[in-house]
Amino acid sequence: MSELKKNLKIEIQGVPYRIVEYQHVKPGKGAAFVRAKIKSFLDGKVIEKTFHAGDKCEEPNLLQKPMQFLYHDGTSYQFMDVESYEQIALSGDQVGEASKWMLEGSQVQVLFHNEKAISVEVAQVVALKIVETPPNFKGDTSSGSKKPATLETGAVVQVPFHVLEGEVIKVNTQTGEYLEKLKSSQ
Repeated sequence: MSELKKNLKIEIQGVPYRIVEYQHVKPGKGAAFVRAKIKSFLDGKVIEKTFHAGDKCEEPNLLQKPMQFLYHDGTSYQFMDVESYEQIALSGDQVGEASKWMLEGSQVQVLFHNEKAISVEVAQVVALKIVETPPNFKGDTSSGSKKPATLETGAVVQVPFHVLEGEVIKVNTQTGEYLEKLKSSQ
């Protein structure tokens, strides 16, 4: 119980989880316990779990492998191991939010549990091209105002008015927030 912390990976009844948040509780009466929110690597669901002193959790047999995203065939996402060239397919549920930030040919981390692929992680910051955004309006210089921009992966993020179609921007994949515009190499 004392070793629990945010982002720790644990296994409960054969299912791997990641601790999203936790709170150490010391009630007036009785023993202290930890109330935690844990997210399943298998289906992405977040559940609340209470851990008492003496509760034991296994460390899951997790392995992260660098893989290349090849393409989406309409039903599944195809990946290739960059070392063995072996290909695997993952469902949309397994890929989850990562699909919004993956370009064909991009490098991702695929998480395996007991040698079975279960989820995909992309870099925390990615550079993507804007394929569609409303034009800049004269007089729109008020600080803090934003407009929607569709990226080459299909994801939509809010960007400042000075950012235009065709430009490449950096985006935080955890929050979906615009970080900065990259200098054009012309």
